[in-house]
Amino acid sequence: MSDTGGWSDGSPLQRVVLKISGEILGGEEGFGLSPQVLQYLAEEISRLLQHSSLQLALVVGGGNILRGHQASHLGIDRATADYMGMLGTVINALALQSALESRGVPTRVMTAIEMPAVAEPYVRRRAIRHLEKGRVVIFGCGTGNPFFSTDTAAVLRASEIGAQEVWKGTKVDGVYTKDPMVDPEARRLSRVTFDEILQQDLRVVDPTAAALCKENGIPMVIFRLMEEGVLLRLARGEVVGTRVEQKESKGVRHGAG
Repeated sequence: MSDTGGWSDGSPLQRVVLKISGEILGGEEGFGLSPQVLQYLAEEISRLLQHSSLQLALVVGGGNILRGHQASHLGIDRATADYMGMLGTVINALALQSALESRGVPTRVMTAIEMPAVAEPYVRRRAIRHLEKGRVVIFGCGTGNPFFSTDTAAVLRASEIGAQEVWKGTKVDGVYTKDPMVDPEARRLSRVTFDEILQQDLRVVDPTAAALCKENGIPMVIFRLMEEGVLLRLARGEVVGTRVEQKESKGVRHGAG
């Protein structure tokens, strides 16, 4: 990988978990699967792997298939709705696997809920072995438990497989001092701390995920995913989006974009 790439302590990045929201996979409509988005993501990930030695794991959301609050309108209880959402993440994982493998990128889908006809069951040591062999591992079904977000699943898997960072690809380009949709003077921040995320209830990442990142010392980068070359820029250590880690930062953070 590029000599400029590296972790905050100066060591080179070796393993990263990329969280992709389901809404992104849904394209402009935010629902279903967008062929254009799948093609874009496959091209970006392929380019990243061709120009770096990074080991990459993916965690996908399921909001483009089903969200919990949608199921509640149908009279479905929260736990059942969450399990339905987990099944949605598998649809997305298989779609990403197909898009990546069409470009020659070897992948494995691993699920927290066993469904051996379509994917491998999640086994930590097996996942690490896949990564060491140069395969992209796509984690489906979140944590396998209701009441936990896929943000939390991304941090949990990162902790288990020894990833150095979590990259959260979203539709926005980071954390802002104020809501940029209502305040033209809002500015994007390059760094915040997990304490600021938790204390000020900033809605940029699930609080459980933020707390788990803080506890395990795993930085998170929040950035706009749909920008050409952004993954390679991150791998090279360029400043992209907002970096969240447990270091002191200056200024008060009032909101997120």
